[in-house]
Amino acid sequence: MLDIKRIVENKELVEKGLLKRMNKEDLNLDQIKSLYEDKKKLQTEFDTKRAEQNSFNEKMAKIDKQSNEFRELLDELKKKAEEVKEIEEKLKETDTQLKSEIEVLPNIPDEDVVAGGKEKNEVVKEVGRKPEFSFAVRDHVQLGTDLDMFDFERASKISGNNFAMYKGVGAQLEWALINYFISEHLKAGYQMIIPPNLVVRESAYTAGQLPKFEDDVYWVQDGFCLIPTAETVLTNIYRDEVLDEKDLPKKFFAYTPCYRREAGSYRANEKGLIRTHQFNKVEMFQYVKPEDVNEALEELLNRAEELVSGLGMHYRVVKLAAGDCSAGMAKTYDVEVYIPSIEKYYEVSSISNAREYQARRGNMRYRKADGKLEYLNTLNASGLATSRLMVALIETYQNEDGSITIPDVLRPYMGGANKISK
Repeated sequence: MLDIKRIVENKELVEKGLLKRMNKEDLNLDQIKSLYEDKKKLQTEFDTKRAEQNSFNEKMAKIDKQSNEFRELLDELKKKAEEVKEIEEKLKETDTQLKSEIEVLPNIPDEDVVAGGKEKNEVVKEVGRKPEFSFAVRDHVQLGTDLDMFDFERASKISGNNFAMYKGVGAQLEWALINYFISEHLKAGYQMIIPPNLVVRESAYTAGQLPKFEDDVYWVQDGFCLIPTAETVLTNIYRDEVLDEKDLPKKFFAYTPCYRREAGSYRANEKGLIRTHQFNKVEMFQYVKPEDVNEALEELLNRAEELVSGLGMHYRVVKLAAGDCSAGMAKTYDVEVYIPSIEKYYEVSSISNAREYQARRGNMRYRKADGKLEYLNTLNASGLATSRLMVALIETYQNEDGSITIPDVLRPYMGGANKISK
């Protein structure tokens, strides 16, 4: 959530930033500013009337309750109480309206983030070369089926379209990837979390999924939703809490299944594991001071790259334009791996800086050495998502005989095996 004072005091700069990712007709900062001024006036009026009401109580305490003066004061007090109640209702209504206008605004993009959508995304780095083959390339569905690694047909029978079932060595390889990520994050000093997979509305709101993306998550009984990412949980660890400056930064990672409705059309080549309603992901998260946030973003990007590089994969880093960043993020990099069968890059890690946007929504602050309270800054990064990475990995390491070479870093988690074959 944006700081209302920032909107009021620097409306032109805020508008300039938001227009990088919003249409002019969808942005009405003048309305927000007007509501804020109305709220201030009503608050002043409410405080004044409330003080007057309290003064009556003091006067009446000193007067004989059977006297005419007391009865007259009582009548005046009743009128005053009605006035206070009326103003209080107007204040609550205005405050609710103001909050509803602010909470749907996205974060303000960083200065170096360009305007526009996907078409303005910038490839800032390419690492390695596209794999070359002397034989006809098989896609991951064919490879996985031939090697009995996946069962998409039975997954569809059980759960419907766009679900996957890993089996045998395929399940082992998936778990090897997760174990590889976990080991590397622990070495880097991140604390491991095994979080709930269900969260309440307030948690989804703090993370930025609500109210705008209400229809993108799975809602279940009793007001819970299934998490679309572990970020939803990690963002809420310190909701409504105050940390000490000396305890920052806080660095976490969590493994979870992720659940997404993925409403809309699927491209013809997005079969198998490329786009599913449930997938596995290890998520990194940091709580930092504002002055440390840019350095933290670079660290998270480097960590995601190191994981992909450790697998020997060809990948690129893309800096997203404002319109392609998630609503709550001020800046985002994507790490994309190359998928040989379709000759396209797909994201396996999204590294994002929310600055104080999520902390304001969740009232998460820290106390500085001088006692002053400031909002925390939050960042998140996939470290990594496995499904598309699995696609790229088995296609990249396929051999002419239909076998798959296991990358060196995964072999300790595969019982030392160096190849998957029939």
